[in-house]
Amino acid sequence: MSGSSDAQALSEWVAAVARELGLDEAIGSGTTVDMVLDLTSDVAHGVSRPGAPVTAFLVGVAAGRATDPATAAREYAAKVSELAGTWPDR
Repeated sequence: MSGSSDAQALSEWVAAVARELGLDEAIGSGTTVDMVLDLTSDVAHGVSRPGAPVTAFLVGVAAGRATDPATAAREYAAKVSELAGTWPDR
């Protein structure tokens, strides 16, 4: 599968899941997807691969509790990415 096919499949999948969960407006543009992919990459490479999806879930739950979830998600993702970048090798 080519990169553009992967990107198209991801875009379609995210749109379908967002509709299913009633999050159409919350997802917005591809910047949200890019943010999550960057966050999970930082965690997977800096902490642990299995920690990446769990971290994305935790950031999503925390952001969902905020008054402005989209802004909170960006802020939390940045904080967690920074934390992952400084996480000591274990």
